[in-house]
Amino acid sequence: MDKTFIPKNHEQALYKLWETAGAFKPNLISKKEPFSILLPPPNANASLHVGQAMYVIEDILIRWKRMQGHPTVWIPGTDHAGYETQYVYEKYLAKKGTSRFNFDRETLYKDIFAFVKENSGLIEEQLKILGFSLDWDRKTFMLDDKVIKIVYSTFEKMVKDGLIYRDNYIVNYCPKCGTTFADLEVTHLERKDPLYYIKYGPFVIATVRPETKFRDTALAVNPKDKRYSKYLGTSIQILGLLGPVKMTVIADEEVDPKFGTGIMKVTPAHDPHDFALGKKYHLPVTPIIDTRGKMDFSWYLAEHNEKNTEPKYLERAKLYHGKSVTEMRKLMRAHFEEDGLLEKVDENYTHSVAVCYKSGHDIEPLVLPNWFVKMRPLAEPAIAAAKVGKIKFVPKRFEKQYYQWLEKFIDWPISRQVVWGVRIPVWYSVKENPSMEVTFLNTSTERVIGVVNELLKTYSLEEIRTGLQTLRTPANATYIVSDPSPGPDYLPETDTFDTWFSSGQWPLTTLNYPNGKDFKTFYPTSVLDTMWDILFFWVARMIMFGIYLTGEVPFKTVYLHSMVTDEKGQKMSKSKGNVINPIEIVNEFGADALRIALVAGCAPGNPIALSKEKVKGYRNFGNKIWNIGRYIFMLKEQDATLSYDEKKVDKTFTITVQTLVKNTTKQLSSFRFSDAALGLYDFVWNDLANTYLETSKESKDKVLMFNTLVYAFTTSLKLLHPFMPFVTEAVWQEFKKEGLVEEPQLISASWPK
Repeated sequence: MDKTFIPKNHEQALYKLWETAGAFKPNLISKKEPFSILLPPPNANASLHVGQAMYVIEDILIRWKRMQGHPTVWIPGTDHAGYETQYVYEKYLAKKGTSRFNFDRETLYKDIFAFVKENSGLIEEQLKILGFSLDWDRKTFMLDDKVIKIVYSTFEKMVKDGLIYRDNYIVNYCPKCGTTFADLEVTHLERKDPLYYIKYGPFVIATVRPETKFRDTALAVNPKDKRYSKYLGTSIQILGLLGPVKMTVIADEEVDPKFGTGIMKVTPAHDPHDFALGKKYHLPVTPIIDTRGKMDFSWYLAEHNEKNTEPKYLERAKLYHGKSVTEMRKLMRAHFEEDGLLEKVDENYTHSVAVCYKSGHDIEPLVLPNWFVKMRPLAEPAIAAAKVGKIKFVPKRFEKQYYQWLEKFIDWPISRQVVWGVRIPVWYSVKENPSMEVTFLNTSTERVIGVVNELLKTYSLEEIRTGLQTLRTPANATYIVSDPSPGPDYLPETDTFDTWFSSGQWPLTTLNYPNGKDFKTFYPTSVLDTMWDILFFWVARMIMFGIYLTGEVPFKTVYLHSMVTDEKGQKMSKSKGNVINPIEIVNEFGADALRIALVAGCAPGNPIALSKEKVKGYRNFGNKIWNIGRYIFMLKEQDATLSYDEKKVDKTFTITVQTLVKNTTKQLSSFRFSDAALGLYDFVWNDLANTYLETSKESKDKVLMFNTLVYAFTTSLKLLHPFMPFVTEAVWQEFKKEGLVEEPQLISASWPK
C-alpha cells in the first residue's frame, strides 16, 4: 500500500471499477424487497452547488441497502427547469445583443435545448466525482419523449375528468419575465411606498396604486361603517384626471374601515381581492396595464376625440399611454396637484409587496386566460394518505406544513408564457377562433402582432404557423387536446406547463409508467430525499399525481434535509462571497471527506454548517482509515504465515464490534445518519486505533491480535462504505490482493450481521 492515501489517485479508477462490474444495477434475482430512490433532478441549466451534494444521504441509503442484498436502484435525471432555464438563456442572449423576440418559437426551443444538453453532461460528471452510485443507463431528462408522452396523457385524462379548466382569472404576472407564476412562486417584501390620499367626489380614498383608478368599477365600504351608510347603493359622480365618471358605492364586510379612510376603490382587473369582489357583485373587468407592464389607454383614445373631449384630458391620455407604472405615478401626482385632487401623501407607508422571485420585478396582477388544475379533488386524497400513515415524514414536524398548504385548496395555474418546457398539447381552429391574437416573425424576420382573421388578409396561415411566437385566445375559445396537429386549420397553444406539472410526475416518467418493468418493480419508491423548501412545490404535487394516476403514493418516506450554510450559519450567496463549490472541495480534500462532513453533526431539517476546516478534519479521518489498513498490511508482510481466521478473534472486542454493527444498522433504519457517522468515527479513531491497536502491539498472541484487527477493521470498512466509499474500497482492494477478504468488491459485499 502507498504511504499515504491521495484521493485523486484512486477515485476515478474506483468509480470505473464499480461501473464496469455493474454494481449500480439492481440485483433482480434477490427475493428481498426492492429498494429504490429517484434523484431529485438538478436543473439542467448550470453546474451543481454544494446543497445538491446533500444527496449523499441517498447514496448512503442505496449503498447500505445494496449491501443488505436488496434489489436496489438509484435513478438519475435532470430537469428542464422551465422558466428558470429560459431566464438564464435570455441573459445569455442579452449579452450577445439579442433577445427571445428575434426568434420563432421552434428555433428558440432548439437553441435552448442545445444549451441545456451541454450542461446536463457537466452535471453527470460532477455527480460521478461525488461518488454517487447512480444507474446511468436509467437516466431521464424531463424533455425526453417518454416524459412528454406521459405528461400529455395525464393532461388529457385530467381534462376528461374535469380537473383542468381554462378561465379568465387574476394571476401573478411578471412583466419583465413575461410569464405567470403560482402563488408559491411569489416573494413578499416589506417596502415603503407613497400612500396617496385622493379626493373621490364627496370622499377621500387612500391607495398605493393610483395608476389603476382609471379602471375602477365601484367603491366599497364596510356595511357597519356609519360614516358612509347614506351612500350605499348610490351612484356618485367623481371628477378624475380624465374627466368625470360615475361610480356605485357597494357594501362588503371584508373592507377594513380602519385602513386609510375606510373607502376602497375596486379595480377587478388588477387586484386579487378586487377581482373576488368583482365576481361577487358582477362588476366589469377592465384592464389598464398590459403584459409589458405599460399603461394602456387605447380604450379611452378610441372613445374620445377632439369633438367630444376636453383637450386637457385628451392630451393626458395620449401622454399616459405606454408609460411604465413608475412613470405613470409621477405624472399622476403632478396632475392631481394641478387639479386640486390630492389631499395628502404619506411618503413612508410600509406595506407588503409581491415581487417575482427571480427578477425581483413587481408582480402585476392581471386577468388573463390561463389553464388551471382543480386542487380539492387531488389534495384531499393526498391529505388522507399522510394521515393514515401511508407516507412518513422525517422530521415529523414537516407533516403539519404539508397539511397547511394542501388544505387551502387554491386552484393551481399551470400555464406559463415561455417557450422552454413541455408545451400544453392544445390546438385552436382558426375558423372557430378568428379573434385569436398572435405574434410571429414573417419571412422577412419582422415581428408582426395582430388578430388572425385580419392577418390572414396579408399572410398565409403557414407563414404565421412557421414564425409563431405567441398566441392568445379568449378563455371560452374552442380547442382540441392532441399531440400532433389535428389539421391544417389549427394553430398550437404556445403556453407551456408550469415545470412543477411535469416534474410532479417524476416517479411516473422515470419508471416508465404504466407498463414499464421498473414501474412494476420499484413503484412506489422507497424514499424521497429533498430539501424542505420544496415540500409544497414538488413533494405534495408528486403525491397528488401519484395517487390520482396509480391509486398509490409515489414513495413511502419523505426525508427532508435543510440547506447547507457557511460555518457561521449564513446562507451561501455569490454576493457574500461565502459559496463553497463542492467540486473544488473534492479536488482539495477528496470526495469522502466532503460526504461525511455533510452528514456528521447535522440534524435533518436544520441548517447544515460547512467549512473547509470541518472537511479537512474528515480528510484526516480518511488518512487514519488508510493508515490502519497499512499497519495490518505490514503485519502480513512481516509474517507471511499470518492468515485471517474469523474463528480466532478476541471475543471481548468482538462484542464491541457487534454492538457497533447493531447500532449503525438501527441508526440507518431510522434515518439518524449523523449518529451513525459519529459512532463509526469514534469507534475507528478511539476504540480501534487509539485503544485496541496500540495495546495489541504488546500482545504475545500475534495470531489472535492479527485476526481481531482484521475482523474489526474489515467490519468497520463495511459500515463506513456508504459514507466514505472511495477510501474504504481502496483499502478493500489492497486486502483482496493479500487474501484478507474474499468478496471481490466492497460495494457489493454483504452487510455485517
